[in-house]
Amino acid sequence: MESTSEALFGVSEQRLTKMRRYRKLKDQVAAVGISAGGVSVIFAICLIFFYLLYEVLPLFMPASMEERSTLVNYELSEPYFTVLEEQGQVALTIDRQRGPVFFDARSGAVISFPGVASDSAITAFAKDAPGTKAYALGFADGSVLIQKPAYTIEYGATTQDKTVIPAIEYPLGQEPIQVLQGEAISKLAYRESDDQVRIIAANAAGQLFMKDFAKTESFLSDEVELEEIDTVQLPSPSGELSNVLLSLDQRWLFLVENKGKVEVLDLRNPASEMRVHIADVVDAETHITVSDFLLGGFSLLIADDSGHINQWFIAYNDNNKPYLANVRTLTLVEGVTITSLQTEHRRKGFIAGDAEGNIGLFNTTADREVADEQLAQTAIDWIAMSPRGNTMVFKANGDTPRNYHVDNEHPEVSWSSMWHQVWYERYDEPSFTWQSSSASNDFEPKFSLMPLTFGTMKAAFYAMLVAVPLAICGAVYTAYFMAPALRTKVKPTIELMEAMPTVILGFLAGLWLAPLVEANLAGITSILVLTPLFCILAALLWSRLPRDISTRVPDGYVPVILIPVVVFAGALSMWLSDPIEATFFGGSMREWLTNSLGIDFDQRNSLVVGLAMGFAVIPTIFSITEDAIFAVPKGLTQGSLALGATPWQTMVRVVLPTASPGIFSALMIGLGRAVGETMIVLMATGNTPIMDMNIFEGLRTLSANIAVEMPEAEVDSSHFRILFLSGLVLFIFTFLVNTTAEVVRQRLREKYGSL
Repeated sequence: MESTSEALFGVSEQRLTKMRRYRKLKDQVAAVGISAGGVSVIFAICLIFFYLLYEVLPLFMPASMEERSTLVNYELSEPYFTVLEEQGQVALTIDRQRGPVFFDARSGAVISFPGVASDSAITAFAKDAPGTKAYALGFADGSVLIQKPAYTIEYGATTQDKTVIPAIEYPLGQEPIQVLQGEAISKLAYRESDDQVRIIAANAAGQLFMKDFAKTESFLSDEVELEEIDTVQLPSPSGELSNVLLSLDQRWLFLVENKGKVEVLDLRNPASEMRVHIADVVDAETHITVSDFLLGGFSLLIADDSGHINQWFIAYNDNNKPYLANVRTLTLVEGVTITSLQTEHRRKGFIAGDAEGNIGLFNTTADREVADEQLAQTAIDWIAMSPRGNTMVFKANGDTPRNYHVDNEHPEVSWSSMWHQVWYERYDEPSFTWQSSSASNDFEPKFSLMPLTFGTMKAAFYAMLVAVPLAICGAVYTAYFMAPALRTKVKPTIELMEAMPTVILGFLAGLWLAPLVEANLAGITSILVLTPLFCILAALLWSRLPRDISTRVPDGYVPVILIPVVVFAGALSMWLSDPIEATFFGGSMREWLTNSLGIDFDQRNSLVVGLAMGFAVIPTIFSITEDAIFAVPKGLTQGSLALGATPWQTMVRVVLPTASPGIFSALMIGLGRAVGETMIVLMATGNTPIMDMNIFEGLRTLSANIAVEMPEAEVDSSHFRILFLSGLVLFIFTFLVNTTAEVVRQRLREKYGSL
């Protein structure tokens, strides 16, 4: 007798049991596979996040100073200046009696006394730019000698076994240059360029003299010949001089006075007109203790007895007149006198010591104190630093010098420097600026992420402005009004657009569309006006046609009629471009925008990006929106129509609310696509990191900046890690957009799911 299962299904009970077990096994395997896939995706996303975080975290790690050795053999007197060479093994000090002395930076033992080619006593000292390593010595007989340290390295058995051999060179000859006649030089400033040497000396009475020399280098040897050009007596300072500082470009002379004033002389003016500004750089109760140039030779660092170090440099007011601007104030320990200060050789930073033995590392671009430790119990006499910034030697009053290792990899990076306005050197006001590199060694890196973030939002805004109306309206009509046969052709065609590589779109946008827009700006503007106008006129004419003619076109195929209308509107707009420009804009709409309205115009601008990237985003938004609208149950629409609602009322009050979760998801996915787009913005924007909503200006986005600069960035440098930070910002932004989209979608589904 047949079993019940075999009678009903034609399958035996045993076979049916096996099938059920096999189906259950497949369900379990599918569930495990899907779960594993989901967990793997989450794990991969977390792995990306933590890797980005791993690369970014060192930017915000604090600096540290660790003692290496004590210079027990150091027996030199108070120097004018002390500096370390590249390896941090040998130090050069300019002794006030014996001149240059080389000593071991780890033990303090003297290596050599090069001496000076003069019998007169040394009375003054001045540095040239840090990159040149040269310095000037002033003597009691009014002469000046230029010297420069030179180092050679001998290697032992391994590359780590190095011996640094120091020597003194004379770039302008071993004979001193006579500047003052028979008078001792009390203050000295010196700068050397490729073709000129400028020396400024002050005598005991405070009188200032400037002597210029033309520099000629021999083709056959390294000898340099100097030819005196001119000697000028400069305006005398109003008070006793503390220091005399000459800017790198040999234009500005800063007279630092003991009474707390700085007089600015413009050396390009006649002597009677040189004094252009006098600034009170400290309060009346405060005294200047140390003054020096920051790297680059334009910014003044003025330290005082209240523990403050102020940065000043030349800026221009609204009348284009120069003045000394107080850019920022940094503090080591409030109320404690700053006794020593040494600027870094390759970064806009410095190290300062005070009367209580505190030593602090600072960076002016980041506007912050990087590290601060009390390393001695008495006042810091002097500090020396290696060009790499990783070795420091300092001496406290009555103590033996000590050698410290400095770990300070990314001092120029701070939250303030990346997201707030920064007053950069030689700028007239604070600004948001991205400029990561320059040909100059004195360059101040500008790592503001605001212009890049703004450019990203600007590009996405204009792209969405183009894409959203076209994609949403097209999806509504395709899903709800269009004939099914036509829909099967239109929807795949638009979705196929998404497969086009964005590099092709960027190439076309940069090399074809941008010049076309520039040459036919009036025509492109006319398209935006004439196309909707012609569509409305075509609809009006269609509604006036006799019914026996209009009914010949099947329902849902009416939009095909608009194709020639849109083509005609575009062709007419481009044909009218030249006549419109000649009639209303003096022959050129671009020049009219620039000259009459003051609107800058770049060929590769936001309009081009909006058109090209909008074209790339349209398929994404269209496809998801169309699916969401088409998926609305037919019973809802039929019920609405049966109750007397028009198709338009049904669309607005029933279909769109029901499909709103899907439509919102489409918008968010499209926004994420626009924010993360790289190739189109890379090739069509001009890559100018500026903050301007002008649609005719270019921009630079975070993703394009990573693509442009990552190949050039030095591994593990601040620039390298900030590019990773840009990627992390994009990652977090995408995460927030997707999370917001999911939350809103769920709430919309709960709200309209009962329709």
